[in-house]
Amino acid sequence: MSISPAGHEARSTVRPNPETSRPAPLRTFLHTVDGVTIDSVYDPAAVVYEEGAPPVRDLVFVVAHGFTGAANRPHVRRVAKAFTRYGAVVTFSFRGHGASGGRSTVGDREVLDLAAAVEWARGLGHARVVTVGFSMGGSVVLRHAALYGPEHAGGTDAVVSVSGPARWYYRGTALMRRVHWLVTRPEGRLVCRLGLRTRIHHRDWDPVPLSPVEAVPRIAPRPLLIVHGDRDGYFPVDHPRMLAAAAGEHGELWLEPGMGHAEHATDEELLRRIGRWAAAPAQAQAPAQVPAQAPAQAVAPASHGGREFDGRA
Repeated sequence: MSISPAGHEARSTVRPNPETSRPAPLRTFLHTVDGVTIDSVYDPAAVVYEEGAPPVRDLVFVVAHGFTGAANRPHVRRVAKAFTRYGAVVTFSFRGHGASGGRSTVGDREVLDLAAAVEWARGLGHARVVTVGFSMGGSVVLRHAALYGPEHAGGTDAVVSVSGPARWYYRGTALMRRVHWLVTRPEGRLVCRLGLRTRIHHRDWDPVPLSPVEAVPRIAPRPLLIVHGDRDGYFPVDHPRMLAAAAGEHGELWLEPGMGHAEHATDEELLRRIGRWAAAPAQAQAPAQVPAQAPAQAVAPASHGGREFDGRA
């Protein structure tokens, strides 16, 4: 089910009102290049914000949720709300999830879903796009950035991967063995459809898509942030360290003490640090809009609880 980085068109029937200073939230269905409808939500940047610097007007976060998530799930809405302090936010439901069409390929053709959402975000007038993926979405944002260069309408300017795997077919933890049962067995897919509201495709990958660790070197020179908890029950810390090693100098690793897995384990303080990391380049390019104290807040200090390693860690 692998795909090529060929171009595609995302279609939407709604657009922000150009006569207002802050566009209203939008919800629409996009269409991927392979014809799948993707339920998508646009939240404009907050007017009232808590940070020293205002949201960056041309910045948009495109959030890729984890397996069995959806755009309207509470933990995804919480992430979106946190990021609106720094810019606009696009959330969407991957194929086979929520109100989107199709069936999940568990990270393969989902890059088409993300590309459609990114293209929509650019069509809404945002010049800088940062993709943020969690778990399965963390692997998708890496592969998407490798396949879609910055010159492509569906490409991204920076990437954040939270709790993502480095390699496929990992069964080294009890939780991942359970995930493999859900995905590969008919009875597991039935449980997913009825209990988790996730529809999974029955076909195996053919060919096997580019793995996350193989995708990472192709992202450079775009910035890459890898975030992982040292108590992740799905993917142990060798996964983020493999990704960071593959990234080299263009990658940054935050290994978070006490953090578990994905959106549910990402607290407000960590979301604020990710938001500042994403907004820092744009704020640096527009000093007239940023209060004097803002540059000191653009990069999270070590006292915020996250240990930072460079790409060679």
